[in-house]
Amino acid sequence: MIILKEWESSEKEIISQFIEKSNILDDYDFSFVPIGYNLGFEHNFLKARSEINNLPSLDILHCPFIDLRAVGILMNEGQFKGSRLSDVTGKKGTGILIPGWYNNKEYGKIIAYIKNETEEFIKFNKWLYKKMPALLAELQGHMGED
Repeated sequence: MIILKEWESSEKEIISQFIEKSNILDDYDFSFVPIGYNLGFEHNFLKARSEINNLPSLDILHCPFIDLRAVGILMNEGQFKGSRLSDVTGKKGTGILIPGWYNNKEYGKIIAYIKNETEEFIKFNKWLYKKMPALLAELQGHMGED
């Protein structure tokens, strides 16, 4: 995992590094496949911040992507409330405290939050990869029944 820290460079540099390392601007749709939880947040943030920094406008939803938020909603009986990553995994808290940590230069807390969020997302993703094939087989078995 690479955490690009704005407090060690600049937002423009971080977005430039992201563009360079991710191949997001390639013409081939599968050069960069975003996988995340509630990718609309990242999409809106990256699009706005890339434009503000006079960089190419970034659209992470223009190509194939996997957003596990829909799975969280389905697991929560179709309810949006209670379907955040912190609600369905062991992720601690939400990002609401990050601006305060940033203003107070509590960068270690930001890094710990990012690491916890990443670890919990990866666990959830791995769990789904193991469980979903059996669920598909079960569904296919029931589709022929009347």
